[in-house]
Amino acid sequence: MRKIVYLLIGLVFFNSCSARKSTVSVSNRDVKRNNESVQKANSASIAGYTPLTSVQYIERYKAIAIQQMNLYGIPASITLAQGLFESGSGNGTLARVANNHFGIKAGSTWNGKIYYKDDDNANDRFRVYDSPEESFRDHSEFLKKKNYAALFELNKNDYKGWAYGLKKAGYATNPNYPSLLINIIEKYNLDQYDNPETEIQKIKRVDTVLTQIDKKTDAATADSSQQNNNTNKTYTVKQGDTLYNISKRFGLTVDDLKDLNSLDNNNIKIGQILVVAK
Repeated sequence: MRKIVYLLIGLVFFNSCSARKSTVSVSNRDVKRNNESVQKANSASIAGYTPLTSVQYIERYKAIAIQQMNLYGIPASITLAQGLFESGSGNGTLARVANNHFGIKAGSTWNGKIYYKDDDNANDRFRVYDSPEESFRDHSEFLKKKNYAALFELNKNDYKGWAYGLKKAGYATNPNYPSLLINIIEKYNLDQYDNPETEIQKIKRVDTVLTQIDKKTDAATADSSQQNNNTNKTYTVKQGDTLYNISKRFGLTVDDLKDLNSLDNNNIKIGQILVVAK
């Protein structure tokens, strides 16, 4: 029964992912040559591949999911659920051949190896990793973009908020994507790996991650969240907000924000309305 489940999960993947479009014209001959090269390079791991059940997949990768959660605030349950779903519990072609567990495509900024596979388009280009762990780390890096920035301000045990937020931010086109992730999390009790944090810990984490996002220059990412926010001239302070993370969200400096609102210090309170456009 478990084999049927993870095979079905792998099949559903092809209707789920949109996060990573890359349309490049390439001949079938070049596709075959490239993919054979990747398969040859990973021949040892491919030959030693052993099918995993969903439970085995969770046991194998929960530690790195927890590590990434503690670094960036992405719930471990979300990372594991996405990995289970996108890779078919590690049994899908991309996971076995390219160590790609999240279906992340090779956009214009990707400088590593690629693997061609039909997805949204024929011969879509997917990232190739040296190990599954590298795929998990790159999943976190992939999400550190402007259109996902608001997700990092959620509590790191808010898996439902993350599930719906990923869909809203454009990670997948499947309208059922949030419920699919939530169902996997609740079926396997993955939220047991999510750790709460104090408000001080959250503020420090959010400031760190938003700073990293702000420094990234990914020209291929459409910052629709930033564009929408800039059309609003005011912002209502929410729990966990600081002048720093609000200023970064709206492309201001802390001093700009203080000047716009005639603030003498950095103290703000929940519900306070701030002017965020010059």
